[in-house]
Amino acid sequence: MSITPPRDKSRLGTRTRLVHAGRDPSQQHGFVNTPIYRGSTVLFESYDALQNRRAEYTYGTAGTPTIRALESAWTELAGAAGTVLTPSGLAAVTVGLLSCLKAGDHLLVTDSAYRPTRVFCDGFLKRFGVETTYYEPTIGAGIAELMRDNTTAVLTEAPGSQSFEMQDIPAIAEVAHARGACVLMDNTWATPLLFPPHARGVDIAIEAGTKYLSGGSDLLLGLTSANAKYWPALRRTFDQFAMCAGAEDVFLALRGLRTLPLRLREHGEQALTLARWFQGRPEVARVLHPALPEDPGHAIWARDFLGSSGLFSIILKPCPEPAVAAMLDGLELFGMGFSWGGFESLVIPFNCAPYRTATPWAPGGPGLRFQVGLEDLDDLTRDLEAGFARLRAAS
Repeated sequence: MSITPPRDKSRLGTRTRLVHAGRDPSQQHGFVNTPIYRGSTVLFESYDALQNRRAEYTYGTAGTPTIRALESAWTELAGAAGTVLTPSGLAAVTVGLLSCLKAGDHLLVTDSAYRPTRVFCDGFLKRFGVETTYYEPTIGAGIAELMRDNTTAVLTEAPGSQSFEMQDIPAIAEVAHARGACVLMDNTWATPLLFPPHARGVDIAIEAGTKYLSGGSDLLLGLTSANAKYWPALRRTFDQFAMCAGAEDVFLALRGLRTLPLRLREHGEQALTLARWFQGRPEVARVLHPALPEDPGHAIWARDFLGSSGLFSIILKPCPEPAVAAMLDGLELFGMGFSWGGFESLVIPFNCAPYRTATPWAPGGPGLRFQVGLEDLDDLTRDLEAGFARLRAAS
């Protein structure tokens, strides 16, 4: 067997390609994985080489073999022209937006966006002269009515970060492109494995590698990829900020990449089974999961997505806040904490009402978002049954 990568990966399946992507043992003395390269200074062979930057690597902020390995692997997976790595998912959002916006521009953002994204738009972008309008997530081609002459970009997210509305990304992209606007998408929920963003019309795709790419809740990482039209601007903006990801985090993400399809499939199956279990609970008013046939966004999910991941929400029937606290405080297997995509199950209460502006949030009861991990489902449902008993006793 050769220690060089397969010459023609196009004939290979996704799992096989992810095993080999961004990896060349022949360049690492035969070692399987690209090692961790830490460093700032890179030495040049000559005066001419330094003056003309004649070297594969020139400085730590411009990239290392570790960083390039993940950049190339993610570019291949996403079907992009190029990828940059950032130190967090939010940084991936910001570098994407700054690549296509300038003072005086108008930005459209889904009302269901990740809340820190809203904070960036309403704070940083506003201070630098960019106006943001939030739109109803299910607007689809109707977004044409919100487009202005200075609308430069549309930021989408499907499904919504907590409320799980589905968006018709191809329809939004068709309208935006006809007006010369860039389409960005936070694709963290699906990853390119379940939603190939650039093939669906997205120009700049954003992922929080902190989630599923990690799989262990032990790193911070963002990935922003672009198609050929927007790749030069994305790379230029990234270089001007030099917002570099940490070497150890990138190495861990490369390791997680090899098992991503297996873990994502298991998370998805576990979550869908648990979502159906919640549908049968008398304490639950609604389950917000696009893969359920009853979900309002199911038709779009079935058309555009290749599967579902391990994150969804439920809406409880009306009950007092102390009852919700009693339910959650006594859980033994569901931790309470932000983020998701790791091996452990998590739950957080949420309420979109204070920050939604384009659409009222009045679901009729408290919201809970669940990240379903890799535990035995029987153990998880027993833990939840005990939690519902506490909720009823405190109501």
